[in-house]
Amino acid sequence: MSEEKINEETQAVEEELEEQLEAQEESDIEEVEDELEMLKKEVQTLEDKYARVHADFDNIKKRLEREKYQALEYANEKFAKDLIPVLDALDGAMKAKDMDADPETLLEKVSEGVELTIKQFLTALEKHGVTPVNEETPFDPNVHHAVQQVDSPDHESGEIVSTFQKGYKYKGRTLRDAMVVIAN
Repeated sequence: MSEEKINEETQAVEEELEEQLEAQEESDIEEVEDELEMLKKEVQTLEDKYARVHADFDNIKKRLEREKYQALEYANEKFAKDLIPVLDALDGAMKAKDMDADPETLLEKVSEGVELTIKQFLTALEKHGVTPVNEETPFDPNVHHAVQQVDSPDHESGEIVSTFQKGYKYKGRTLRDAMVVIAN
């Protein structure tokens, strides 16, 4: 074979290789472009999903804040509703002064009404966790406040003799100490 023929064949092979490389490059470019387009769509889908989830989260957060403030604002509504009958009973006692009755009967009825009102009031308080401090128990500095000590033959030293002012607890926590007199 002549050198010219070898050069022609070499050139033909080189051209064929170049064409194959160009075709392969175009194919690779198309694949990369297709993959890039697919990834762009996936990113867009994920961004949309993120935006929706973020918006839902913000809406839930705002709703919970609104509900929290409403709950705080109306937290004492049930308590207030339970005290209204007590006010009605006291109002009824005030109307008793206008009754035409002898003073002894009137005093008896008013006294009876006040006792019932106190029971009604204590029931309403207990329904909401407010209970009176037990005065029949031994002196306890956590719930009793000794305001005076007296000699008492009927009581041992440190025992409660009498109560000046009742104490109250709210769900086990002291609201106000009972002011008591204790024996020496």
